[in-house]
Amino acid sequence: MLLGALVGCGLPVERLRRELRKLNLKGYKIRATSAKRGVISGTRVTIVIDRQRAHRSLSEIIGIIDKSDLSHKAKERSAAVFNRLAEAEAKVHRVPVDRVRFHEVGAVDAIVDVVGTVIGLELLDIETLYSSPLPSGSGVAECAHGTIPVPAPATLELIASAGAPIRPTPCRNAELVTPTGAAIVTTLASFECPAMILHTIGYGIGSREMEGIPNVLPLWIGESIPEHNDLLLLETNIDDMSPELCGYAMERLFESGALDVWFTPIHMKKNRPAVMLSVLSHPESQGAIVETILQETSTLGLRVQTVGRHYAAREIVQFDSSLGQVAIKLKRLEGCLIGISPEYENCRRIARKRGLPLQEVYRIVIAEAGDKLTKG
Repeated sequence: MLLGALVGCGLPVERLRRELRKLNLKGYKIRATSAKRGVISGTRVTIVIDRQRAHRSLSEIIGIIDKSDLSHKAKERSAAVFNRLAEAEAKVHRVPVDRVRFHEVGAVDAIVDVVGTVIGLELLDIETLYSSPLPSGSGVAECAHGTIPVPAPATLELIASAGAPIRPTPCRNAELVTPTGAAIVTTLASFECPAMILHTIGYGIGSREMEGIPNVLPLWIGESIPEHNDLLLLETNIDDMSPELCGYAMERLFESGALDVWFTPIHMKKNRPAVMLSVLSHPESQGAIVETILQETSTLGLRVQTVGRHYAAREIVQFDSSLGQVAIKLKRLEGCLIGISPEYENCRRIARKRGLPLQEVYRIVIAEAGDKLTKG
């Protein structure tokens, strides 16, 4: 389900397959299909095995990961998940970690689940992962050790050792978090709900229909919002720079973390024409912004003040218009869609390719997107 949610958020399946081949694991195939649970549509990823399951030790699994051509970060995070899982299994079965023999978790599909998730997070440039409280499930489950209660002992140990929150669910007789899933989430995620601007939402679809809850795993990808809403406004007056240098300074300021940069025509002493450079930034970018202004402009100093702001929620989505795919920014207020802004470069490319006026491309995309989104 984690892989399905990642694919639903835009992870290319073929790119995932190509990266997983670096493990040199044989005997499996990855399939991604559209599926639905209840009223929610999403992506179901299945790992089809054509060989019998293998029982592997932690050292064997780590060896497979270390010998691969995966990135150092992917190796490190994958190994961390399996190490954490081995510690939980060792505690549950009261054996040393090096004597833990993974059964279901040592199989090819579980290795692909863990490493594939790590790869997907890296390919989608997800820097930080957060999780809601984990659902408890209930009943019993069958595994290589026989019949066990749900949540499985290893799952409970992983949740407890991480201090992760767990919540009851209305779904009965169902395992909602496996040891593999618990190991991934408790190793890679923090159990918080940060403020964020949503960009993409994907749903991983589970294998079964369940009573009481839809069997889906949602993944939200977005941009974190600093805990404060205050920004810095940095300004300086310039009367001795050419427009070319001003343009270059603007480029460098955006690279330094500026949220917005603009020039305002002004008159300085002796009625000399000049410009006022204004830069809006988060407080943590102040050092880089100041350094760039002093390096790339002729000013000897600048003014800094704290400003508050109000802003509407926004989301960037990929829209398949009749002219081609276009990234559009959706502006929302109190949950209602109040604005659609197509991405300029996408529209410019379509206008040049099709020989259409740019404003006509904008009109068509906005009309089609508005019609589709209004109808849900």
